Formats: sequence, C-alpha cells, structure tokens
Amino acid sequence: MEKPKILITGVAGFVGSNLALRLIEDGYPVIGIDNLAYGVIGQVPPEVDFHKLDIRSPEIYPVFEGVDFVFHLAAKNCLPDCQKNPIEASDINVTGTVNVLEAVRRSKVKKLINAESSSVYEGTNIFPTPESELCPKSIYGVSKAVAGSFVNNYQKIYGINCTTLRYYGIYGPRQDYRRLIPPVMSAFIIKFLKGEPPTIYGTGEQKKDFIYVDDINDFHILCLTDKKTDNETFNLGGGRNYSILELYRIISELLGTDIKPVYKPPLLEMDPPANLGDITKAKSLGWSPKVDLKTGLSKMIEYIKEEMAKGNINK
Repeated sequence: MEKPKILITGVAGFVGSNLALRLIEDGYPVIGIDNLAYGVIGQVPPEVDFHKLDIRSPEIYPVFEGVDFVFHLAAKNCLPDCQKNPIEASDINVTGTVNVLEAVRRSKVKKLINAESSSVYEGTNIFPTPESELCPKSIYGVSKAVAGSFVNNYQKIYGINCTTLRYYGIYGPRQDYRRLIPPVMSAFIIKFLKGEPPTIYGTGEQKKDFIYVDDINDFHILCLTDKKTDNETFNLGGGRNYSILELYRIISELLGTDIKPVYKPPLLEMDPPANLGDITKAKSLGWSPKVDLKTGLSKMIEYIKEEMAKGNINK
C-alpha cells in the first residue's frame, strides 16, 4: 500500500531534518520547503524533494498539491532575535503560518500538524502546565500564540484538520549550534570540547523541561496514524525539568572536564524561572518519552564530535 505524501516546512532545520530522516526510513515520500535563512541544506536527506522557498510566498501553493499531511515547523524561534525584531518575528511566525494555512486549504491537505511552543506558557505559575494555560510574555511566545489562534480559526471556519504540538526544550543531533547564541546543550558541549568555559546566563537555577528529538518524532508518527490526535493540542516534554546548573554538571561529567562556567546577565528579563509540561494528554495515546537525559546527551556529544572532525564546527 502506497504511503501518504508528507510535506515539511523548515525541513533544513533541527527538528525538520530529523523528522525528514525518520519519515524516509519509515518509507514515506517527503517534500521539503525551506528558505535556508536558518536551516542548513547539508542537513536535508538527499531523498527529500526539496524546494528553496519562503513560507510567506504564494510560490509555495503549487508544492502543496497532492500532499496528504503537512508538518509546519518553519519559524523564527531564537527568542532574543524575536525580541529585537518583533516585526520580522510576526511576519515569519504569524503571516508565514497563515500563508501555509492557505496552501493547506487550497490543496485540500488531509491534515496539518502545527508546531507551536511551550513559550505560550511563559507567564504561568502552574506546574506541570496543562494545555489550557495560555500566557505568553515574549515576542516569540506571543507570535506563536497568535499563529495558533489562526490555526484554530481555520480549523473552525474551513474545516481543516489540525493537530497542534507544544514542544518543550527539544535537543539532539543537528540542534542549531550555528546561532549567535546557540541552545544551551549545544553551547555547553561545543565550549567544553574546545577547552573553553561555557556561558551561563543568569544564576543557572532556572529549570527547563527537555525532550530528545527521537521521542518527538515518535509522536509525529502518531499524528499520521492515530485519528485521536485530530483537531487536538498536545504538550510534548520530558516529564521532568532540570536546572541549567544540573545540565552543566551532567555534561561536564560525561566529558570528564572540570572547566568552570562564566556567568552573564539573563538574555531575556522575562525568561521564566521554570517550565514543566503536563504530558498526560499525550501519554493517554500510548506515547511516552523513552530517552533519558544522559543517554540523549551522550548521543548529542558524539554527533558534535563527528561534526568537529569534519570541520563543520570550528575546533
């Protein structure tokens, strides 16, 4: 039986490239869209039918023809960058999402899986946080919440089948270490491997919920196969949180180093002191995170070592 055709926006990014690889391994035909502003073409599996396009452009419409499922992962997701440039953040995350919704509507795609973010919970004091608790504070969080409102309205007005996924801190191979300020795990590992002190922004006591990318992809596959995911919203997190100082200690132990960190002021004043997702709803479908933090970090360390050996990361 022929597998349904899948389209991924943001296919050259961290989550998109990992998802594309998983889908190809599972036998799905994959189409990818990315403007390569943040993504890296070398991360896109060669089997992907790749289109260098911007999600804000009507040029994407023909690419959606004949597609069964769409994973909308393209976004401007660096929080400090969004805070500095709210117009661009809104243009990409809100206008871009509406344009993707239009492409889905016009092409009669069977289902859209929309990547939202745990940033929509930034102002909460409820932990673990349920899907009903919306309180964004940053420009990025607000842009994702507004985009989510458009998704909900397209669902109601046009009958589009949508699943919304609110990711917590995804980590793993291909994480975007090329940013000016990389995600904390990539930043720590790269600095340690270079023999340099890693940077901790703030006190390091802020606690984050982290989840390995393979566990996220397990739920992505569920969105293709289980109708109970239709028109629903799910938190996807690891089930517990860790402080940045705990991360520093675990990574330093895995690498056998005692390099001390450098402390700098917080990147964002509104950065919440903690986040932790209530994943009860996702687990009710039989899904649960399988990769523990140390195992996931060990895999990530090996990947970064390989990238350094290839010269893709400066030693």
